[in-house]
Amino acid sequence: MATNPITGNKRDFGSFHSSNVQDLIEISHEEYEAPKIPVELPTFTSHDTPHYWPVFGKEIRKKHFLLEDFTFLNHGAFGAALKDAVDAKHQWQYYIERQPVRFMDRDVLPHLVCITRKLAQFVGCDKADIVLVSNATTAMNSVIKSIKFKPGDIIYCLNTTYGAVKKLLKFISEETGAVIQEETLEFPLSEESEIINKVKATLSPGTRLAVFDHIPSNTPFIMPIKELVEICHARDVPVLVDGAHSLGSLSLNIVDIGADYYVTNAHKWFCAPKGCAFLYVRKELQQTVRPLVVSHGFGSGFSAEYMWPGLIDFTSFLSLYTVLDFWNSVGPDKIRHYIHSLAKQAAELLLDKWKTKLIAPMHMFGSMVLVQLPSDLHKNKICNYDLAETIQNKLFHQFKIEVPIKAIQNELYVRISAHIYNDICEYEVLRDAVTQLTTN
Repeated sequence: MATNPITGNKRDFGSFHSSNVQDLIEISHEEYEAPKIPVELPTFTSHDTPHYWPVFGKEIRKKHFLLEDFTFLNHGAFGAALKDAVDAKHQWQYYIERQPVRFMDRDVLPHLVCITRKLAQFVGCDKADIVLVSNATTAMNSVIKSIKFKPGDIIYCLNTTYGAVKKLLKFISEETGAVIQEETLEFPLSEESEIINKVKATLSPGTRLAVFDHIPSNTPFIMPIKELVEICHARDVPVLVDGAHSLGSLSLNIVDIGADYYVTNAHKWFCAPKGCAFLYVRKELQQTVRPLVVSHGFGSGFSAEYMWPGLIDFTSFLSLYTVLDFWNSVGPDKIRHYIHSLAKQAAELLLDKWKTKLIAPMHMFGSMVLVQLPSDLHKNKICNYDLAETIQNKLFHQFKIEVPIKAIQNELYVRISAHIYNDICEYEVLRDAVTQLTTN
């Protein structure tokens, strides 16, 4: 039972509906009582007993992931879900279909509230300031389409902005007359200050919105996002951060970052099943940010408006019980230390063999690194998307390597990802394959 903070009445979780979700999300930690989980979920032993855990690399890949026999160095594309979370998702699916009305009418909202509260604690923000959504693109659309742009309003971004978001901004510009100001970073970067100075020199006070990636997809260095937010706020410019790659890859403290809006996926580096993300909105702005789908929660508060978008498959959200348990059991710092260290070790291995360079200093990278390919691989050829795709396909078909090749400012790079299921020998396979292609 939980106490409604408005009425003072005790309520059974089954009596909550979209209209009073907001009450439940805002109940204090001391008053809140989590719903009982009706399915048998995987359990993990705490990181305090390390003998339980498989060694990172091949051993943990076999036990906790579903990946087949492939050199898989592209976690940054769509993630790779924990086997345990996929199993949990299926358990929830079976439970739902045993009595669908019971689940939809009585179970789902209390569980989504519980997961939202747990996730908020993990990422360092108030439980009432985040909502679950299916993916980062949906969240970005929700924020940008909620802002009432007028002709001449400036939307500020950098050339590192994700392609789908650039198309969204173009759509908004065509619909409203807002002007997109896209500033160009020149590569390779030598330090973070180049980004900071670019924004300081080009951002005008009164800009309607600034949009930044926390970790750009094509050029995956970690942006100095807190400093960029401070620059914008000093000029009264609100900030939307696309953190699609941040949850799991970085230690997040949303409040400390200070952005007005923050978006991230849980199905990438956090290893949840596909279709799981969240949107953070600063409290003062929540009344102006509406979901793309208006449903029963309309008018009942920020959390209520997003929690029931109509009938969808909620089981990816529900799998966060298992994903959060996994991370807290293994230890978030332990996971991040491994993947960051491995990514950098792998990059150094490639650089040593290919005698090339990075697109930014090594210390700016986390779980992904962008390494320039040997010039002999593209002699007398134009370094464009088509050539990058050709090389990527050769690595896939000839060597069973899944890794993206990027054409950035007339140079070719490979974007390597590292997660706990990877080990250094996989990057040796990539190193040797590229060397073989270069000498053929």
